[in-house]
Amino acid sequence: MEIISFYKNDRQQHWLEEIGKSDWRAGQYLHEILSKGSFHDLTGEGSELLLLTDGDHLVSFCTYAERDEVASNEYSPWIGFVYTFPKYRGHRYMGLLFEKIEDLAKKQNIPDVYISTDHIGLYEKYGFEYIKDMETIYGDISRVYVKHIK
Repeated sequence: MEIISFYKNDRQQHWLEEIGKSDWRAGQYLHEILSKGSFHDLTGEGSELLLLTDGDHLVSFCTYAERDEVASNEYSPWIGFVYTFPKYRGHRYMGLLFEKIEDLAKKQNIPDVYISTDHIGLYEKYGFEYIKDMETIYGDISRVYVKHIK
């Protein structure tokens, strides 16, 4: 398994097609904004899309972004678009991407990273703590979690 940055490799078209195979609505939206070239417009110029790969297969992906679906000047950066393909679930592979994000945050002297989700009990397994519910840019309510970077 290898972690790569979508924007720092020469196989973007291949990985875009792999993301497009996601059975998740938000994964399809990510595919759309990548295809249109509007990823950084929506998430911020310094944002990254990290991919956990197994050869030519995409295992998991997530973003490390300045902005996410919760419009907040108080919280940043965000982990978003968190997805693991069904055949790879149950092995905590997403934890490898979270560790990579923690390393990036440490190098940038960022003390906390945030995640917005409807899940309860999932991100706590990775050391995230619930903060509060917040409104998303779509008008829904989402749970916001923080991970303190050590």
